[in-house]
Amino acid sequence: MPVKIGLIGKTNTGKTTFFNSATLQSAEVSTYPFTTKTPNLGVAHVVTLCVHKEFGVKDRPKNSRCEDGWRFIPIELVDLPGLIKGAWMGKGLGNQFLSVAAQSDALIHIVDASGSVDADGRIAEPGTGDPVADIGDIEEELVMWYLKLILANQDRIERDLKREVDLATSLEGFMQGIGIKKEHVVQALEETGLIKKDYLNWNEKETRDFAWTLRDVSKPTIIVANKMDLPHAEENFERLREEYSDMIVIPSSAEAELTLRRAEQKGYIK
Repeated sequence: MPVKIGLIGKTNTGKTTFFNSATLQSAEVSTYPFTTKTPNLGVAHVVTLCVHKEFGVKDRPKNSRCEDGWRFIPIELVDLPGLIKGAWMGKGLGNQFLSVAAQSDALIHIVDASGSVDADGRIAEPGTGDPVADIGDIEEELVMWYLKLILANQDRIERDLKREVDLATSLEGFMQGIGIKKEHVVQALEETGLIKKDYLNWNEKETRDFAWTLRDVSKPTIIVANKMDLPHAEENFERLREEYSDMIVIPSSAEAELTLRRAEQKGYIK
């Protein structure tokens, strides 16, 4: 079963153009907010060296393909509707976004590195918006989504603990619908130092820290700094790498990549 990766980010950051460049589909692209109202689904490929030559065997791939010694491994890509502040409370297309994001194994966070999108996701002059803040806004929505789910099941957790059900099992019970496994919970408990602390004695900060860490371990995320061909993108890219030094930040121009891939597809270039 292919790995499923969700594309997340604010509106007008180029998520759908990135999706089209990776899958060679033709999902609708425009400059008005919420062009993507329902998720776009497609297949992209991760390319790596094929080992059949190294082992001197004939290649017979069943779930991928090999071309000239390169293995193309299929990845299911999901282009999600853009997020706005308050999505975790249902604003915009928040509920739809979060329910689909829950089904992803990992996330690619597309951000407009040029800052040509304002705080509300509207097109603006390059340098107007702040991509560093944009990343923080979306991450906050995801963390609040996790936190809301935990707090909404407080009574259930307390009942489970009284029945001597361990906390990791209890949380997995109502969070497995968003892809949370027991090992994710245990890892988050260990990383936050809460593994040995009674859940009933957690304070507000500890609960939030746990939700943040659980989101991080259950949905691994990389940042794609898009629109690198526009003014202000290079300086913002450096800011992104500095601010989010614990994450992988990749420069990208989805528009340029899509143009090149379609030209190659039509035989204009190789």
